[in-house]
Amino acid sequence: MDSSEILNALSTAFSVLFKGKNFVRLLGGLGVTIWIAALSVALSLVLGFLFGIVMNIKNRAVKVVCGIYLEFMRIMPQMVLLFLAYFGITHAFGISISGEAASVIVFTLWGTAEMGDLVRGALQSIPLHQYETGRAIGLTERQIFFYIIIPQTVKRLVPLSMNLITRMIKTTSLVVFVGVIEVVKIGQQIIEANRLTIPTASIAVYGLIFFMYFIVCWPLSLAADKIEKKQRG
Repeated sequence: MDSSEILNALSTAFSVLFKGKNFVRLLGGLGVTIWIAALSVALSLVLGFLFGIVMNIKNRAVKVVCGIYLEFMRIMPQMVLLFLAYFGITHAFGISISGEAASVIVFTLWGTAEMGDLVRGALQSIPLHQYETGRAIGLTERQIFFYIIIPQTVKRLVPLSMNLITRMIKTTSLVVFVGVIEVVKIGQQIIEANRLTIPTASIAVYGLIFFMYFIVCWPLSLAADKIEKKQRG
């Protein structure tokens, strides 16, 4: 195949993106992906911060329970968790939930565990003299925690949490397996609909989906790197 034939094949492949409302449909699917990711991230940041504080409680039973939850969420693949939430809950308890709801539940539980571990690490990295200084100037333990420890913890968490957000956005591609009509699912529908007329459609469709994920995640990755370098400097 010479260069002209390759260009012809690529041109035909990319023409599928502008056939009918395919491009608009993909943008709509991206919107669903971002909505699921945004809601899951928002819930994970709040719940994860609280979970991280709980993980630092000096109680053996609390530490054991938190450790089991964290390890379970890390070891269990997100796809399996999605199947458990979407199919398992329905069959076990007779509760009907949508794929979107199951996805938000799973990503929130996973994000809470990961965020909690980041918070735990950030809290433990605060030097002891910060506590001692607060006590020396007459602050209560609560005031020390809210006015000295929390601000420093949040500052350290910003680049780490942005990396977690990027991971969560990319992981949302798994929701296609529980029937959510998001960008990957719509891409598959477009490829299937043009399988006979444009066999190379997958090149253009998946190329565009990759570009969409890149556009969403790249600024977050750059911002995380910039903040991290600024903090080190």
